[in-house]
Amino acid sequence: MSTASGRTAHAKAILGPELHSRLAETKVLLVGAGGIGCELLKNIVLTGFGHITLLDLDTIDLSNLNRQFLFRKKDVKKSKSIVAARVAGDFNPNIKIKPIFGNIKEEEYDLEWFKGFDLVLNALDNLDARRHVNKMCMAANVPLVESGTAGYLGQVQPLVKDLTECFDCIPKPTPKTFPVCTIRSTPSQPIHCIVWSKSYLMGQLFGIDEDAGEELDEAEKQGENAEEIANLRKEAQSFKKVRDAIRNLTLNSSPTESPAKQAFLKIFKHDIERLLGMSDMWKHRAPPVSLDYEKIMDGTFWVGENGEGGAQKNGNNTNGDLQPIASTSTSAAATTASARVALKDQKKLTLKENLELFISSVNALSLRLSSNPTQTIDFDKDDEDTLNFVTAASNLRSFAYGIEQKTKWEVKEMAGNIIPAIATTNAIISGLIVLQALHLLRKSFDAKAYTKLRNVHIQFKPSVPLSSIAYSKPNPGCGVCRDVYTSVRCDVKRTTLGDIVKGISGDREISVYEDKRVLVDPDWEDNYSRTLHSLNVGSGKFISIVDEEGEWETVSVGIGGLPNQPSTTLPFILPSPLPKLVKKTKAPAPSPSTPPPPRASLKRSLPDDNDGAILVDLLSENIQNNSSHPDGQPATKKPKLSTHGKLKPANPSSGFSELRSPSKKRRLEEDGLIMMEGLDDKFEEDVIVIDD
Repeated sequence: MSTASGRTAHAKAILGPELHSRLAETKVLLVGAGGIGCELLKNIVLTGFGHITLLDLDTIDLSNLNRQFLFRKKDVKKSKSIVAARVAGDFNPNIKIKPIFGNIKEEEYDLEWFKGFDLVLNALDNLDARRHVNKMCMAANVPLVESGTAGYLGQVQPLVKDLTECFDCIPKPTPKTFPVCTIRSTPSQPIHCIVWSKSYLMGQLFGIDEDAGEELDEAEKQGENAEEIANLRKEAQSFKKVRDAIRNLTLNSSPTESPAKQAFLKIFKHDIERLLGMSDMWKHRAPPVSLDYEKIMDGTFWVGENGEGGAQKNGNNTNGDLQPIASTSTSAAATTASARVALKDQKKLTLKENLELFISSVNALSLRLSSNPTQTIDFDKDDEDTLNFVTAASNLRSFAYGIEQKTKWEVKEMAGNIIPAIATTNAIISGLIVLQALHLLRKSFDAKAYTKLRNVHIQFKPSVPLSSIAYSKPNPGCGVCRDVYTSVRCDVKRTTLGDIVKGISGDREISVYEDKRVLVDPDWEDNYSRTLHSLNVGSGKFISIVDEEGEWETVSVGIGGLPNQPSTTLPFILPSPLPKLVKKTKAPAPSPSTPPPPRASLKRSLPDDNDGAILVDLLSENIQNNSSHPDGQPATKKPKLSTHGKLKPANPSSGFSELRSPSKKRRLEEDGLIMMEGLDDKFEEDVIVIDD
């Protein structure tokens, strides 16, 4: 047996000759070459998928090597997609892998580009990118297999237009945010201090020079403390001197004038002293403590419940007795012993060690900026200098506010929004993705293939670690998969919005959107004459045409580039045939059901609005047991009392008129129906005459 035939013999025997023969011609787009992506690329290469396009915008980091097995230490800082394609290509020389080092949201990867694939496999860890790929696959009518892991948990979900729900059919939770004043002035949890260090302080010292005006304006609109916001504005402006010092670092500057010390004194001494002057803020919470640079460095800074360092009640960091800061975390002997057994980044630092880390990280970042003062540095969990800075700054702030401090390892997890990645979970999920992908490919010759599609989950149940459920139908109200999709090829610099919209929708009364931007509504049509380029509507974007009456589904038009054509021809090509309008499906009315009989009660109901009649239940449980008809049978209906206290008959056979419910009559009248009292009643129609 030849090497080539031997390589595919097992796959052919398992999959069958018909499905196996299709694999070599199948064009697959794999988005993501990280934890799941590496495992998945290996699987589809060995399975025999013939044409694979691998796209990822990330580079390899040292922290990736423990689970992303296609990479080695020599590959650090290189493109993930390029390295993964090169390594995995050796597993099966019969397949072709095209690596792309880029962002899936770039305009060149438009609707027509997605239509060139038979199958899309998602291995992303980014919600925004997932939603983008989902929409493109729904628009291109290309099956998508969505996946994700979170520690020991994972899920795989096949998504097919008009058959299954899409990724956006169920709203996703939005990331948690915190009030500005909580982050900036009154933190009470470690995450508050970490977010402050990463999102605010990092930007103020090393990022874009801004006074946070927009953020504070928004906080003021939300009704946050006006006095506090005014002080925060002054605080933001006072950072300018420190920023200038950081960007003009000289290695020979004296310690008393170092940028690191200037930053420390401004942030952890002067700003806190300013806050302490606002006595109203600390009526119901423990005040913070300002930190003393020299005393911390020489080990004479003392903490105590009511003395210096008295902010011991905002978090879990409680110290009842006065003690020198050098022994705050633990005794020197215990610290030395724990250091032997703990990893370096998992060791809790003393206050002095945090200050030393703060100084070294500020100096390192300042040195990077000194060569180019206009440069900016953003937080990156894999950047040692920025991680050291956020760790030290957040722990210093936590100490000042009496909050538990975190190790560098914990800060990295929280600041980087990291969920621990488990290599075994990635491997299981990637195998399940391939199984669902094979079901999707069977559809061309097996009518029952789609019935085998499953949403599969890894769960915390040792007895049943995998659970699978049948796919759900699309959500009728989904704003993504329920749209009618079409595409237009055009030159955006010569094509107007009116060319596209009028050509597709005619003269209907509509509104036009691009994402969340309103481009046209029935009372404002100025943009029809503007080019798509001037409206920032380029290739890869969608124009949504929304029916104002709400009778028809939204038509989403994908914009694509126009092939080279003479300038004398039309600058756009409309779809042929034009998309058919689809009536919106209304949610089915709930099926009528007979409510259970009400329990007997001694409570009185409220008087009716119409006639003030009071209906009182006479039959409590005890009365029901003793009351009966003259023939000895239990009473089938409860007698009612009129407003005069006399019994009202329950049915016509007793010689009285039938009891009717005034509230029911009123409800019928609200619906345009009239309940007649009897056969002899006459209906007099009210007629309103309007003068011409």
